[in-house]
Formats: sequence, C-alpha cells, structure tokens
Amino acid sequence: MVGDNIEPQITTLREALAIAERLGLDLVEISPQASPPVCKIMDYQKFLYEQKKKAKEIKAKSAKIIIKEIRLGPHTDDHDFEFKVNHAVKFLKEGCKVKVDVFFKGRMIVYKDQGELILLKFATALEEFGKVESMPKLEGKRMIMILVPKK
Repeated sequence: MVGDNIEPQITTLREALAIAERLGLDLVEISPQASPPVCKIMDYQKFLYEQKKKAKEIKAKSAKIIIKEIRLGPHTDDHDFEFKVNHAVKFLKEGCKVKVDVFFKGRMIVYKDQGELILLKFATALEEFGKVESMPKLEGKRMIMILVPKK
C-alpha cells in the first residue's frame, strides 16, 4: 500500500480499507499482477478530474488540419488561374492545406500532360506561400496535388 501521506507498507486488504476510510480517501489497485498487489490511497474523483483536464489540454493544443480544395480544368484561362491562385494564397496564409485537382471530363483525359503542367505552374505561383507535399498524380479522372503552408 502506498499513498501521498502514507509510508509504503504491506497490509491486509481490511487494514488498507480501514486506513483509507479513516482518511476519507479511496483505495485504488495500481498493479494487480505484482506480488503482493500494489494499492494506492488517493482521492479517485480528483484523479479522474485531473486526467480529463489533461486530456482536454492536449486536445486543445493539437493542430486541426483543414484541407481546402481548388478545382481546375486542363484548359483553364489565365484570369481564372490567377483567381484560383489568389484563393489558394488566402487559404495558405490561414494555415490550411490546399488540395488542387484538375478534373478531366470524358475524352479530355488525353490532355494529361496539360493537367500536370497547370498543376506545376500553380505550385510555382504559390512557391513563397506554400510548398508541395505531394507531386501531381493521376487518380482516375483527376490529377491531384497537395500544398502545405510554409512555417
């Protein structure tokens, strides 16, 4: 039996429960496989509260990753391209990841090289705000590239 204000000692279960009750605390089994089993005298409700509090702090500190998606076509004009680049700059400044994809409809799949070129042009336009996490790759009828903000 161990505890905060208690000297570690080996006692029977009845004695340990009596000591815990006298102190107004709980007897909690810590390691049942040990020989003899180790129990701790503590305020169990306070222990649970502190664990919840620690878990909440860890959750609050963890970064929430948001992915914004921008869709282009293989024949996107310059004005539309600049418009999409400005949106991507805004997203990257907010700290979001940007997923850029070129969608090929029907027989437009023959312009795979144009899709890759437009994605690489997009990456170079955003070079100062973000870096490429995954290079352009074709998945079905869309070519996808992911950008992450620079720290």
